[in-house]
Amino acid sequence: MKAKNQSAIEFLLLGLSEDLGLQPILFGLFLSIYLVTVLGNLLIILAISSDSHLHTPMYFFISNLSFTDVCFSTSTVPKMLVNIQQQSRTISYTACLTQVYFVLVFAGLENFLLSAMAYDRYIAICNPLRYTFIMNPCLCVLATLFSLFISSVDALLHCLMLLRLSFCEDLEIPHFFCELDQVIKLSCSNTLLNNILVYTVTSVLGGVPLLGIIFSYIKIASSVLRMPSTEGKYKAFSTCGSHLSVVSLFYGTAFGVYISTAVTDSSRKTAVASVMYTVVPSMMNPFIYSLRNRDMKEALKKLTSQIPFLL
Repeated sequence: MKAKNQSAIEFLLLGLSEDLGLQPILFGLFLSIYLVTVLGNLLIILAISSDSHLHTPMYFFISNLSFTDVCFSTSTVPKMLVNIQQQSRTISYTACLTQVYFVLVFAGLENFLLSAMAYDRYIAICNPLRYTFIMNPCLCVLATLFSLFISSVDALLHCLMLLRLSFCEDLEIPHFFCELDQVIKLSCSNTLLNNILVYTVTSVLGGVPLLGIIFSYIKIASSVLRMPSTEGKYKAFSTCGSHLSVVSLFYGTAFGVYISTAVTDSSRKTAVASVMYTVVPSMMNPFIYSLRNRDMKEALKKLTSQIPFLL
């Protein structure tokens, strides 16, 4: 089978359904989800930046997580909306690799930020007297920049490995965005090195932060259970509630997609399942942090009172 010139390659994003009658419904649904995601996360960022009481390490990471959620959603949903609106499924080779890059960057960054937030809660509960010293602004900024650097290097490495692949016929991607694994499957050249890289990096960069989160919460639970006051226990656990909800949503949906991929041969069902980890967590995070956090509620009330058109 003859390989195509890379500059002439165009992939086809099959989306979630080929039913033309469903396209307007999907367009309206995902446009609504995207707008809620962007507006909700921007409100969180504005509320935190405008309230000096929230200029703490925990809210610094929350604001960065909200920014990451906006970017993560923007890297996938707008292209899907454009394709539905124009009734076109094509995406160029360059655009596809660009999408792969940014999806990997922001997915990786969210993974690291959740781990950093777990460490922040661990220090706040298990070592409160040294919290200000350990979780200083310099450390928070360095942790965020380091997370971004590692995620960017990881994404760049995967994209460089994609550049060595040749693509022939049948360039249909059964997803609404260019997912790395699906692009690799379309190659007509040897993809052994690509697959080894994917499994190795996913295990390390995905497993290490997750283990860090689990370790942090084991230590937190152990410390809280030793507290003599019931009120103290409740207060300690309540500060972790929002983060635990976000962690459960992010990793739960990701593992759900992995399991669905393993048990079903239907690529279309896998594409539908992938919506759960690419779109839903980014939309739900602002609600989790605003509804379960009293300080955030107060900050949002102050912000909306200062902006007449939000009343």
